[in-house]
Amino acid sequence: MKTVTALFDDYQDAAATVRALEAAGFRADEISLVVSTYEDQVGETYIEDQAADGAGAGAGIGALLGGTGGLLAGLGALAIPGLGPVIAAGWLVSAAVGAVAGAALGGATGGIIGTFTGSGVHEQDAHVFAEGVRRGGSVVSVRTEENRASSAEAIFGRSNRVDIAERRARYEEEGWRGFDPDSPPYDREAMRDRIDFMPGPY
Repeated sequence: MKTVTALFDDYQDAAATVRALEAAGFRADEISLVVSTYEDQVGETYIEDQAADGAGAGAGIGALLGGTGGLLAGLGALAIPGLGPVIAAGWLVSAAVGAVAGAALGGATGGIIGTFTGSGVHEQDAHVFAEGVRRGGSVVSVRTEENRASSAEAIFGRSNRVDIAERRARYEEEGWRGFDPDSPPYDREAMRDRIDFMPGPY
């Protein structure tokens, strides 16, 4: 099996990529999506309320986000220490929840980072993916047979994904040294101001 993963600054780009993957024949159980609730169109207040009730409490979130079938229709809410409330679906979330044996997802490096690296994602990239979600982004990940991975990579290549190497360099210029699951949720008002003035692409 091989894992192909991408970070997106905009939920709509991530959702479009999920739809493209499903249209290409990738099953919902091969795809994962983790979305920060920073995006206003995600319905942040509603998601926070659902996540407060625990993982899996967010029935109907898929419809709220425009999911009419497949993975997007099955999105649910949960809270991840260091990230705050997120919406998510797929193998990545299930594996991470299992990795911490029912404890809060991300409560230790073995949570979300360990799940990424355990599926074949380079550790440096895993930290950027987690930090990207913490700062308001979305991650799409595909776990599939190696002979089909090139198809997923081609779809990601046509998407509006983040350049991970460039994003890591930008974070490190700010003094960032890696994702810290014990850190407080990112200041989302500050993030909104940064996005308003940050030159694209993000």
